[in-house]
Amino acid sequence: MKKISTRIWLLIFAFLIITVVFMYVLTDYLYERLYVEDTEEMMVEVGSKLQTMYTGSKVTDQFIADIEQYTNYSNLNIFAVRNPRELSACVPFDIDFETLIGPEERQQLLAGEYVQKIGYEPRFDRQLISVVLPLVDQNRLEGIIYIYFPLAKISELANKEVISLFVSAFIFLIVISYLIYKGIRHIMRPLSNLQRAVEQMSDGNYGTRVTVQSKDEIGRLSSTFNKMAESIQQEDEAQKTFLATVSHELRTPISYVKGYSEAMQKGIIPESQKEETIQLIVREANRMERLTNELLLLARMENEQAEITLYPIPLAETLREVQKILTHQAEKKAIAIHLDADDALIIKADEVKLKQVFINIIENAINYSYKQSKVEITAFEDNGSAQITIKDYGIGIPKEDLSHVTERFYRVNKARSRADGGSGLGLSIVEQLLKQLQGKIEIESEVEKGTIVKITLPLMEE
Repeated sequence: MKKISTRIWLLIFAFLIITVVFMYVLTDYLYERLYVEDTEEMMVEVGSKLQTMYTGSKVTDQFIADIEQYTNYSNLNIFAVRNPRELSACVPFDIDFETLIGPEERQQLLAGEYVQKIGYEPRFDRQLISVVLPLVDQNRLEGIIYIYFPLAKISELANKEVISLFVSAFIFLIVISYLIYKGIRHIMRPLSNLQRAVEQMSDGNYGTRVTVQSKDEIGRLSSTFNKMAESIQQEDEAQKTFLATVSHELRTPISYVKGYSEAMQKGIIPESQKEETIQLIVREANRMERLTNELLLLARMENEQAEITLYPIPLAETLREVQKILTHQAEKKAIAIHLDADDALIIKADEVKLKQVFINIIENAINYSYKQSKVEITAFEDNGSAQITIKDYGIGIPKEDLSHVTERFYRVNKARSRADGGSGLGLSIVEQLLKQLQGKIEIESEVEKGTIVKITLPLMEE
């Protein structure tokens, strides 16, 4: 299979050949046509002036001599004859009188018009153009002025230089073809570099980049490739980090469960500590179960292609149900949950997914709040949408961490997250759920003062 550069070069070379041939044929055609027309006009003009020398009556010998004298100073062959049949004796080749002046031409001459003809003469191997002008007196054709001139072909004009012409044309084609080839190679070099980069990418070298050398289509393609390569590299690194984090997260509880189970099996743990050990094993098992469920949920949401069905839901009622679910958890830290929601708010959502969003966010607010503090939940209409605000007065989030809190397994305080069983997936799940619910999330926070989470959801149209 030929390279695209070779095909382009062959195409341009073929066009060059066709163009040269076409220009030669066209030039030859136009030259001869213009040459013939110009020669004819000149012959008619000369013949018309010579006609003015004829004074009438018979054609005299002096008139014929004067015409011959003019011929010595002209590049045209001009003869004046009394009888057109005498032409065969005047010109240097035989001319058939009937062919030269037929009945129609004779009538044309009697009418005072000239006769113009172009014919091939085998003796000269060329075309001849001739003009016959009448010498008429009282409706009698007393004689004619005959002017002829051999037409030179363009090949004849360049007969001596024809070899140089072809050699020059050949050299010209070679030089132009070489320049075109070099130009195409220069143009195609970025595509070749791009091809090599794609091959390296297919081999797993995601750090491959190409140099952008222009701002044309190839340059934009190279820039797009670099962006794609960067995205793939980031995704690959994120996947590796994700797998490493999952392995790390699962290894800790598995180590606890395995270690304490073996200790109990071997009778190493005293009878007085077995209950506590069993509770620890159950806690770590629950932690593994929760982590696995969250991972499956996150993977399912990211791979879910079909849109979910949204239906009318009373927002205030859903928030009250979530408040009841989490009240017991909040009471363990003496945290009060205050809810202020507009009962008139009807949103378009999926109830199960919506509850999961609120539970994840409010659980975070409880977990990271100080004891005997409070969590405030408000819901109201804002510019045609439902605005839900969840505010706590806890430890807060540093500014440098705010843009990362929705990333998978990201923790602001890793030690604290392990103590309370957090997996670092809660806000990632919330973000994916809100995308399905056509909502969005904003987080504001200040260290030691608390965090405000704002959720915007579409209202049901009236």
